[in-house]
Amino acid sequence: MEALNTLRNIVDPNPALSHRFGVFFFAGGLAPNRIDFRFQKVSGLSTEIQLQTINEGGQNLHAHRLPSQVNYNNLVLERGYSTSPIPSPLNMEFNIAFSRFQFYPSNVLVTLFDELSGVPVPIGAWLFIKAYPVKWSVSELDAQSNSVLVDTLELAYARFQIMRI
Repeated sequence: MEALNTLRNIVDPNPALSHRFGVFFFAGGLAPNRIDFRFQKVSGLSTEIQLQTINEGGQNLHAHRLPSQVNYNNLVLERGYSTSPIPSPLNMEFNIAFSRFQFYPSNVLVTLFDELSGVPVPIGAWLFIKAYPVKWSVSELDAQSNSVLVDTLELAYARFQIMRI
């Protein structure tokens, strides 16, 4: 019975919910962007190790599969199209990248929150290092629809680090 109680304390019976999160941009790696942190959806939080197959002479039953390189997917952020009179530093960065082909990589922290007595508490995070714009799109304009216009921002990055808090 003691072992069962210990196991219950180790295994979390309440998995984290995915709807409480923030996205924080650090210009130059240090100063946080205080305007662009609310997003409707974040995707692309994945990575995989590319394998190299090596056939050994005389060995016909199997091939050796060895890790060769880490591949990262792009970080995709979606939010409602902003009409705020306050300029978005993130929109300005995307404009510079696509109109002048100038890039200023920054670090991006995606943080997952839980709520403790009504206060958001970070419970996990992913740090994307040297992120820069690679794609920007806006959902289609449709006179027969009454839906929110969505900005989709896509970033490539050098690597990411999983952070357990």
